[in-house]
Amino acid sequence: MRRIAAAGLVALLAGTLAACGGDDGGGGSGGSVTLWMYPVIADQAKSQEFWGKVEKDFEAANSGIDFKIELQPWEGRQEKVTTALAAGKGFDLVVLGPDQIPQYVQQGTLEPVDSALGGAKDKFVETSRTALTVDGKLYGVPIYNTSTLPVYNKALLDKAGITDVPDTWDKIRDAAPKLAAQGATTLSYNGAPEETLNLTFYPFLWQNEGSVFSKDGKSVAFNQPAGVEALQFLLDVQKAGGLPAGAATQKSTLDGGPIVTGKAAIMPLAQLSQLAPVRTALGADKVVVGQPIQGKKRVAFGLPGGVVLSKRSEHTAAAKKVLAYLGTPEVITGLAQASGFMPTRTDVQVTGTDPAAKQFADALPLLYPGDSHPKARQVMSVLAPQIQAALQGKKTAKQALDDAAKEANALLGNT
Repeated sequence: MRRIAAAGLVALLAGTLAACGGDDGGGGSGGSVTLWMYPVIADQAKSQEFWGKVEKDFEAANSGIDFKIELQPWEGRQEKVTTALAAGKGFDLVVLGPDQIPQYVQQGTLEPVDSALGGAKDKFVETSRTALTVDGKLYGVPIYNTSTLPVYNKALLDKAGITDVPDTWDKIRDAAPKLAAQGATTLSYNGAPEETLNLTFYPFLWQNEGSVFSKDGKSVAFNQPAGVEALQFLLDVQKAGGLPAGAATQKSTLDGGPIVTGKAAIMPLAQLSQLAPVRTALGADKVVVGQPIQGKKRVAFGLPGGVVLSKRSEHTAAAKKVLAYLGTPEVITGLAQASGFMPTRTDVQVTGTDPAAKQFADALPLLYPGDSHPKARQVMSVLAPQIQAALQGKKTAKQALDDAAKEANALLGNT
């Protein structure tokens, strides 16, 4: 753990900062507030610079509050956060996603944050607010929204004689043998069990109108026909030479990955911030950004990152001042510019010269934040190894999903 050094980045308006200094009630208005922040800004130097500026400027306007931002790695995030919340130590604030929040609400370790935003609450995109709401209460201040779209290697498609980007299941099936004949795979797929299924299998499940959980949340539904068909689709593409040989163990790293090395034609779920290295590797004129892939419906993954408040924080009033500040247009704008993610306020527009930014912003209505459930992450952990087993040829699609469902339903029996 360390306190990040303050550095200059975006000048935040002094008037807005001063407005964050008023007392919002609840305990003393001063004290120490620690925020665990993750690599939302992928570039480490930019991350340190941006969050250092955020920390410094907040403290300048709130002299009675010691605000510390501690940069954390993604690895081991779930376990560390769970432990810290249970113990009431480590942080006051932390960034979580919609599929993580319900379990902590159920455990009684999070504090609602509606009052931190006050009248500004309606300034946030409704889908972002809804995704971070449990039982009618907002539990996270949305500070960014991820957006993913498929990215295509036009050179590989041209070489295989494919004139239209394969943006549907049928087109992907048709493209696989053509690309394989040219020594290329179709989809870049990260099948390592530690990868989030939100960026691997789940989007294909949603595209086939399937869901992870039943409507009442008492059992899983991913082993129903829609889920089996979705996994079978991936296996069919794999059989046609459409997945990299190491797809079952591939991790989500661009460096040396199938897309940047020119071995895969489609990165099905790419973020705006990933475009630059892909363009550098392949050539900007060879990279095409498409719409979300369509099965029975067109959908991709995207969710808001919400800053949540530990119920055991000793300085709740001060923490809520930080939350209000993090939700200001100036911080939301700066974070969108630095991270490449989409802003979460309706009064903040996507900026920049990259025309692809508008494509990612326009895709927000077609994005799904994931199936919310208190045990969403635990279910993901038992499902991922079974999908890997299917990709390795050890199980059929139905066997893999049925085996995962049996284990997952046993977990849900404890809800």
